[in-house]
Amino acid sequence: MRLCRPKSNRGQQSSAMGIERYAGRVAMVTGASSGIGAAITQALLRKGLTVVGLARRVDRVKALALKDAPGKLHAIQCDVSNEESILAAFKWVKGNLKGVDILINNAGVGNDADLITGKTEDWKRILDVNVLGLSICTREAVQDMMTKGIDDGVIIHISSDLGHMSPPAGNIAMYIASKHMVKTLLDGLRKDLAKKKSKIRVGEISPGPVKTEFASNFKQFNPEMLKLIPLHESEDVAEIVICMLSQDPRLQVHDVIMHPTGSAH
Repeated sequence: MRLCRPKSNRGQQSSAMGIERYAGRVAMVTGASSGIGAAITQALLRKGLTVVGLARRVDRVKALALKDAPGKLHAIQCDVSNEESILAAFKWVKGNLKGVDILINNAGVGNDADLITGKTEDWKRILDVNVLGLSICTREAVQDMMTKGIDDGVIIHISSDLGHMSPPAGNIAMYIASKHMVKTLLDGLRKDLAKKKSKIRVGEISPGPVKTEFASNFKQFNPEMLKLIPLHESEDVAEIVICMLSQDPRLQVHDVIMHPTGSAH
């Protein structure tokens, strides 16, 4: 099966199979100010969606607006490690845009805090954003969708291929553990929704290393080293988001694992 297949020629059915079904509807993107989040935000704007970009650096989100794109951008300042900040963002969306139809959980942090000498605050930061923040955003989005009676909503977690393997080094084990948790939370969410007879779709994208400023959080990924390894572009991940949203509602793409061409790990 081709993930990004061309539109079918089955008359009226074809429109239900493309991302066009979400034109004008509300997609929330966390961590939208740079890298993967910025690329996803602009890709959705080009497809005509109303995008709510959440980030601490709200001016950088505002700068992503595209004059020639049919979609509309709303930039909201939000710290995903803070529950009050998340709830305030969802309250604004519900009051002004009637709630969320799509959630892209992209916000993530990482660091080199190892398991023997690492600082508790560094571990906590990873878990607060990558696990708890993602879970709070997911809970609020699902409740929004159910309140609105939306049965074709979509939630996508941006994870990592590291969430499918053992840590190559102890200094990034806490970060990798958080991505394993994301995978487990996704499985649990899918089962919860199925139990409730909901047709809200969920999935995750697990890319390999991406050419973004995120890599600078890890000492081992210095600029010279990054020149020597294959990397994804942020737009590669954004394209997979569009592909997942373009599928017929009967199809739930649960996990897409990405590797840059030439990668050996």
